[in-house]
Amino acid sequence: MLIMVAGPFSAPDAAGRAANLARMNDAAVAVARAGHIPVIGVNAALPVLEAAGFPPNHAWMMEISLALAARCDGCLLIASSPGAEREAAVLAGLGRPVWRRIEDLPPA
Repeated sequence: MLIMVAGPFSAPDAAGRAANLARMNDAAVAVARAGHIPVIGVNAALPVLEAAGFPPNHAWMMEISLALAARCDGCLLIASSPGAEREAAVLAGLGRPVWRRIEDLPPA
């Protein structure tokens, strides 16, 4: 399954954003170890934003993340934030599962 890993990214400073992204990347490793393919919208959007010279809070961040979410089979919501809840809502609206614990993912 293609699993969106959703969690907070925004923070007051670069160190906070890096810590939040590291937490999502750690969860993505767990998703991969469970036999699924992890997707993190921030990881797809950040290089585009940087190349365009835009800050990490630019609207393209959520546009890219939500477009990817719509193509996933489910979502692992590791913590709540407005953006993470929007990603999870896209999947829930498509009738796809949203999990809050890695242990709840189905077998690969």
